[in-house]
Amino acid sequence: MYVRSGARPMLRALFLASAVALTSGATVAAARAETVAVAPFVSDRLSVEVVGTGPDVILIPGLASSREVWRATADRLKATHRVHLVQLAGFAGEPWTHGDGAFVQPEVEELARYIREAGLNRPAVIGHSMGGLSGLLLAQQQPGLVGQVMTVDSLPFYSAMFGPTATAESARPFADQAAGMILGADEASFRTQQEATARTLSRTPSEQARIVAWSMATDRHAMASAIKDVMTTDARPGLAAMTTPVTALYAADADGGPPAALADGMWGREYAALPGVTLIRVDGSRHFIMADQPERFAELVDAFLAE
Repeated sequence: MYVRSGARPMLRALFLASAVALTSGATVAAARAETVAVAPFVSDRLSVEVVGTGPDVILIPGLASSREVWRATADRLKATHRVHLVQLAGFAGEPWTHGDGAFVQPEVEELARYIREAGLNRPAVIGHSMGGLSGLLLAQQQPGLVGQVMTVDSLPFYSAMFGPTATAESARPFADQAAGMILGADEASFRTQQEATARTLSRTPSEQARIVAWSMATDRHAMASAIKDVMTTDARPGLAAMTTPVTALYAADADGGPPAALADGMWGREYAALPGVTLIRVDGSRHFIMADQPERFAELVDAFLAE
């Protein structure tokens, strides 16, 4: 999650955090080598695209994001790994049928069901922002299903950005306010707000444009439900008992992003209870590390998967 002092920028940052077709003839063999068919998974909470062969890796996007945020990573990994690209319902044009109901916990439960039904053997899980929180919760609740977790600019309790004494209860009024702002804004105002937010979330203009497009295509009720859950879900109490290895990447940017010292303090404090956590700061990046520092991000992912 993007770190900046002051409640208003932090609240804005919280708003965004988240068909392989076979051809005929000679290309069929190549396509089959690239894509592994799995049993159909039917869910109204998420869908999964699978590419590549090898050890399993699950990629989870963040709030209001498309699975396309992971496309470059998946394209690079598919020669050596079977990559499962998750798309969360309600985000970036995907249908949403749950009104103002819960978002995060049902999604985590469906991820666990997917791992079981697809027969995955303790996959690595990489999640950005809200997707990182989902990965932590999945490992806490179903430790036997997950081999290792990488969180990408994701805190175990996002509302800790409001201060070290913040709790889920104290964050609830702010969560309700954030949801109300999402639901109440007209289209033009919402776009203006999302454009301003996107500039705080990535240094990369093309990624800023994608962030805005995904947000505008997202169901507002899904976004509001997700932000309420994210702001009031505290995974910290479960950290001390975790046995799943966790690597936590976080961003720092001297030019318009979170200062290194602030980011170091925040991530060090919030992950302090997690045994053996590996904390890695990525400089010159805002919230979307994979877009702002793609080469460094690729190196860190490769090192994580090699462990």
